[in-house]
Amino acid sequence: MQHKAKSIRPFIGAKDFEVSRSFYRDLGFKENVISPDMSYFDSNELGFYLQDANVKDWIDNTMVFMEVDDVERFWEELLTLDLTSKYPDARLVPVRKMDWGKECFVHDPSGILWHFGEFY
Repeated sequence: MQHKAKSIRPFIGAKDFEVSRSFYRDLGFKENVISPDMSYFDSNELGFYLQDANVKDWIDNTMVFMEVDDVERFWEELLTLDLTSKYPDARLVPVRKMDWGKECFVHDPSGILWHFGEFY
């Protein structure tokens, strides 16, 4: 079977929907409100759905990988946003070099783990 995929759009939950909406806008995603309990966030035609759904097992086990062109630059720009001051439950983990490339990590205010990486 051949796929002619145009996008993949994961669904993620939020402990506090309004806080998460603000966090992702601050992170540079554009919000497109779909309904009072769901928004689509995108960046350069890549995106995800954020739901007002606080399902602990789902949120605690959600990870998203987003490839960026320069993870070092991304990290420096990320630091200027001062997200951990504005969102006390958010966490940032600096760039790590792996055998396949480099990545840094962002835990959103709900605990969703984002990997922002660059392949060699």
